[in-house]
Amino acid sequence: MADTTAAGNRIYEGVEIPLAGSYTLDKSHTTVEFVARHLMITKVRGGFSDFDAKIVIGEDPLDSTVDVTIDAASIHTGESKRDDHLRSPDFLDVEKYPTITYTAARVELREGNHAVAHGELTIHGATLAIDLDMEFEGAGNSPFGDYRAGFSATADINREDWGLTWNQVLEGGGVMVSKNVRLEINAEIVRS
Repeated sequence: MADTTAAGNRIYEGVEIPLAGSYTLDKSHTTVEFVARHLMITKVRGGFSDFDAKIVIGEDPLDSTVDVTIDAASIHTGESKRDDHLRSPDFLDVEKYPTITYTAARVELREGNHAVAHGELTIHGATLAIDLDMEFEGAGNSPFGDYRAGFSATADINREDWGLTWNQVLEGGGVMVSKNVRLEINAEIVRS
């Protein structure tokens, strides 16, 4: 049995964690973003504006689960021509593969407020195992009368593993778009 803190959070193996239960996203305080290199000289940030998730934090936090669905067509980078290209068959092919999903059924606690979610990411019709490095940012009762928790998560992927292989070789060497992409999620979740 876990002890509780003044904020109502639990202490599990000496670490503060959120209350057990089912959670939904507060989409207005959540971002799903990515970072890739362009021309090998700068980083370009983008994200998705339409996504949803179901999160269950287990009584035993190792039994926690995450199910995320992203509308692939909601990709945005601040440049409409680039966004259209990312939606095309060269990249996400959103007409053929309208959603991106992530499902994790196992969580491993690490030192302090860190954890790893072991799951599967489906992009462009391919499903591969991926670990999200997570950090618990805090939790407690909000002025809105509900209980909320915050998490950030990152992962580095090689987009070519999911069949996203389009690129152009540069005259001076290198390529237009990096193979490696960093995923960055900042989530505020609300207990049901």
